[in-house]
Amino acid sequence: MDPNALMLFVEILDAGNLSEAARRLKMSRANVSYRLNQFEREIGQQLLRRTTRRIEPTEIGEKLYEHGLAIRNELLSATESVATLGQSLQGRIRLSVPTGYGQFVMADWLVEFKREYPGITLDVMFENRVADLLQGEVDIAVRVMSDPPQNLVARDMGPVRYVACASAAFAREHSVPTRLDQLRTVPLITSAVVGRQLRVAGYRGEERQEVLLEPSVISENFVFLRRSILAGLGVGIVPDYVTEEDVRRGEAVTLFDDWRLSIYGTHMYMLYMPNQHQTRAASAFIDFILTRARGLADA
Repeated sequence: MDPNALMLFVEILDAGNLSEAARRLKMSRANVSYRLNQFEREIGQQLLRRTTRRIEPTEIGEKLYEHGLAIRNELLSATESVATLGQSLQGRIRLSVPTGYGQFVMADWLVEFKREYPGITLDVMFENRVADLLQGEVDIAVRVMSDPPQNLVARDMGPVRYVACASAAFAREHSVPTRLDQLRTVPLITSAVVGRQLRVAGYRGEERQEVLLEPSVISENFVFLRRSILAGLGVGIVPDYVTEEDVRRGEAVTLFDDWRLSIYGTHMYMLYMPNQHQTRAASAFIDFILTRARGLADA
């Protein structure tokens, strides 16, 4: 079996179609198609099924892909080990982090990591989408969710706790809600979930309540949400890390402390593609961030 043809086959499946594979390999589409056909003739079986949008492996194609992927990852690891022998870690990590957690919690960790590994380039995007990871635009994504996608590796970084909170001045000057259903009658500040009706669920012992929300201030920028809360524009429903320092200083107060609130998701996850070669830089980053996150969860 031609090992170069096997690596080409792996690249085609990773790309999803012949045109994208050709672009990644800097080859013509015709050349990629010709070499694939030659490989299928060598194997004596069809390896791919063409659909209108993508290509999918046959049963034998899936087995060959798994073997080829393992071989490619071992070769990449060996090459990297030789190239970096005796050197500090080098490389580039394309990272996507949530706008709130990234700014309020992870920013200090990222600075600490960069100081420890100055040779690694961090390319950090602050956003709340998962699609970029699936499209190969980032290496690692951190996201709030209840059920991570089955087609991704999901490393649990700990629970996300939500609070209902208001500025101390707002609490003094207004009648703050004392029941969860009263959240419908106050100006509300929070982040919406695209394509979903916004609800908050509250849990207290065996009791569960769910309230439909109609916010008056909505944003994916949690720095802005925090500023809106402290400005007295209403009651905020945000992860606890957004206003934690403000509550500690007495500039904000929390409501419904006997309830456990949930609105966007219950856990923070680190996500990356399965069977993807992790560089030494990426592996070091994953271990570093998971250690910090678990330390925070245990605090």
